[in-house]
Amino acid sequence: MVGISGVFAFAFGMFFGVAVTVTRDGGVMENVPVYHALDKTVNFFRSIPFIILLAALIPLTRLIMGSAIGVKGAIVPLVFGTAPFFTRQIESALSEVDRGVVEAALSMGSSPVEIIFRVYLRESIAGIARGTTITAINLIGLSAMAGAVGAGGLGDFAIRYGHQRNQLDVTYVTVLTLVLAVNAIQRAGSAIARKNSH
Repeated sequence: MVGISGVFAFAFGMFFGVAVTVTRDGGVMENVPVYHALDKTVNFFRSIPFIILLAALIPLTRLIMGSAIGVKGAIVPLVFGTAPFFTRQIESALSEVDRGVVEAALSMGSSPVEIIFRVYLRESIAGIARGTTITAINLIGLSAMAGAVGAGGLGDFAIRYGHQRNQLDVTYVTVLTLVLAVNAIQRAGSAIARKNSH
């Protein structure tokens, strides 16, 4: 559940994060109407609490996945809940790139696509790693919440066996598993960020 939704959220978030950055006023592919449309769409989905998003996307989830329950039923809401958050993380990381470096690339005749890959993304690896780490940890939390409403995974396990059967040891093991997973992701993300910091 986390793996599949994470891949899609990463792809969409990366694409829209780059698009928002380059189409803004003064961007290398400036297009103010597109920027405002993307910006407002991202803000719209970010403002919806995930538990409400789960319910609101049931028809779309059924259409795409063929089911609105279980792991398959959680993937679409997880992507919609995570991609806008990751879009902002990418936008923030790319905004830290020195404007002088971008202008130097433009003066040397680099195309907008070349600037995106050779300047923005290459210079922002540390920031992207930090944003990916934060998003992955957030996704684990959302997946646990999705599990609590029947999507399977650790959330469902903790509720069904830990809470409903009053087996506190199951709850504690679930919490410990989540803490270890988050800690592992944080360590990996921090190591990548340190390695690629200038």
